[in-house]
Amino acid sequence: MGRGRAKAKQTKVARELKYSTRNTDFDALQRELSGSNESSDHQEEDRSDDYDDGYDDYRR
Repeated sequence: MGRGRAKAKQTKVARELKYSTRNTDFDALQRELSGSNESSDHQEEDRSDDYDDGYDDYRR
């Protein structure tokens, strides 16, 4: 029991993702896909994350 409520919520979320219109930043997407040097600057920003413990490079 209880599966109906969880399934209904999952269906609602899936429907929102499928039909919602979002503003897509095509310039950022193009930079990410092209692998330009600007993306390395973005990675440095990610390293200053408060939750980064510094061991991500050592995990497999």
